[in-house]
Amino acid sequence: MTTSAPSFRALKDEALQALHSANDDAAIEAWRIEWLGRQDGRITAILRSVREQPQEVRATFGAGANELKAALETALEGKREALRRAALQSLATAEALDVTLPGRKRPLGRLHPVTQTMRDCLAAFAEMGFRTVEGPEVEWAYYNFDAARIPEDHPARDMWDTIWVDTFIDGQRKMLLRTHTTPNQVRVMERSEPPIRVVVPGKCYRQEATDATHEWMLTQIEGLAVDEGVRMSDLKGTLYGFARRLFGNDRRIIFHHSYFPFVEPGVEMAIDCFICRGAGAECRTCHGTGWIEILGAGMVHPEIIENAGYDSSRYTGFAFGMGVERVALLRWGIEDIRHFYQNDLRFLSQF
Repeated sequence: MTTSAPSFRALKDEALQALHSANDDAAIEAWRIEWLGRQDGRITAILRSVREQPQEVRATFGAGANELKAALETALEGKREALRRAALQSLATAEALDVTLPGRKRPLGRLHPVTQTMRDCLAAFAEMGFRTVEGPEVEWAYYNFDAARIPEDHPARDMWDTIWVDTFIDGQRKMLLRTHTTPNQVRVMERSEPPIRVVVPGKCYRQEATDATHEWMLTQIEGLAVDEGVRMSDLKGTLYGFARRLFGNDRRIIFHHSYFPFVEPGVEMAIDCFICRGAGAECRTCHGTGWIEILGAGMVHPEIIENAGYDSSRYTGFAFGMGVERVALLRWGIEDIRHFYQNDLRFLSQF
């Protein structure tokens, strides 16, 4: 087989024209196999035929064939690079960020209404000099009951009111999910000396039926103040100040006597019903009474003062406890406490 130099130029022109028409990776790869493939490529075939050329033209023929191969390889690399640049340019155009457009608003979460209320309550007491102290939710029966003057025959010890941890010590259950945050008040008194002024927030658990104003899990804030000369008037002043801060001056507030084993005397504070304002005999929120009990309070029992290692003839104190969900109901006029924990964003996003 004899191939002249002008034939190489014709092959080069044919190859470059075919390469120019290849506009994607698949077409380029097909071109490479046709012209530069190691098995059946046209240039490979020419190179294999060098030995068949006459002696006098073999060197010129081989040089021309190698020059053609090098030129096509260079053209192939250039075509691939051009294709990569075109792809990047297309991507840059398609994914371009127009900085002149207004940004997309990202949805923001918000505090749960109970958390909002909790923080507002703690802030109100902080302004009156109370510091916040937290304690364990899984508690010993001693701190939850005995240290708070709740003996074994008290209704709060009944299995229907208390969620016990299934752990037995000396044949008895002695660990539970706390039913109130009073245990942490006892813990504070154990490790502190008067004057004491603290609020203790946290979740509490009671195995009881739920209704519009009760849940089996509640968030509670209890307060404790112990010092020389603390009186019932200090307790009422503190709670009136709290109520004015949270509900405004137009809400009516009453105190009436009530029994709690850890205080003497004990009182309950109630606020006029936000639904019926006292005029609805069928109101299911206040059950027709016109009032919603918001918290229990009283003067710390002298026995608890003594158990903490204080001299009850010198020191007195007051304590109070409230359900934060109840406060939230009153603040926003919500009719049913169960709405707070149904995870309905249509409800929660209103606060």
